[in-house]
Amino acid sequence: MDIQHLKYFVEVAKQKNFTKASESLHVSQPSISKMIKSLEVELQVTLLDRSERKVELTDAGKIVYDQALKILQMMEDIHSSVNEVVHVKKGTIKMGLMPTLGVMLFPKVLADFKKGYPQIEMQMVEFSGKQLERKVVQGEVDVGITVSPVDSEVFGFIPLFKEVLVVIVDRNHWLSKRKSVLLSELKEEAFILFTEEYVLHDVVMKACLQSGFEPNLVYKSSLWDIVGEMVAAQFGISVVPKSVANRFKDQVTIVSITSPQVDWELAMIYKKNKYLSYAVREFITYLQEGKT
Repeated sequence: MDIQHLKYFVEVAKQKNFTKASESLHVSQPSISKMIKSLEVELQVTLLDRSERKVELTDAGKIVYDQALKILQMMEDIHSSVNEVVHVKKGTIKMGLMPTLGVMLFPKVLADFKKGYPQIEMQMVEFSGKQLERKVVQGEVDVGITVSPVDSEVFGFIPLFKEVLVVIVDRNHWLSKRKSVLLSELKEEAFILFTEEYVLHDVVMKACLQSGFEPNLVYKSSLWDIVGEMVAAQFGISVVPKSVANRFKDQVTIVSITSPQVDWELAMIYKKNKYLSYAVREFITYLQEGKT
């Protein structure tokens, strides 16, 4: 058994088809079939069920597939480490951002980092908070900027800053004359929140439950522009980060929450026990030194 055996086996398992795997690897189909058959003979198990139109993993195949992924990732990490020693220190950082954060908080941070590290390319994609955690675990992004708490056994965690949450209401709402409110006073209100894929949804729901009520959700959205516009149009109220609320200050009234104080902590996360490239390590150091 060697790395090539595992590489071919993993690709067939992913594609669920020998022909597609052959095209992806640029290797003849007979060569792939021969290699996988050799692997099955060595392990004395059948790894792939070829009886159906799609190739499926057997129970033994699933075990080998999981382990093979880890081995191939280790080999990739070895090559990356050696490449940094041999070549000029440069690289790419794939960063996941939540839509509510990207535009508001990070352009200046990233621009300043780029000045100090011009050979490092930044690639940014937007995901909801919970999606982002999955993408970091799966290795589709190197780091993610999200809201704590996260699973400390899975993720490395660098706190960035905390932000208070506030209530936004329309200009004719009874709360529009108030500067502050107890969260428990909102139990009869109609709420407009982010969808369950966003950590903010969980933060607000938990705070309301701790204040003795379950909020009446009349609308959920994944776009904070829609949340703000619906509040302004008198569809309901919302609880949002102050930085988001300030974007709508000409359309809505912002009311502070005095008890309990509700906030969220923004953090950068990365997967523990995974090789981190030079570029990613430098960015982590940059944030840890408080240059944000």
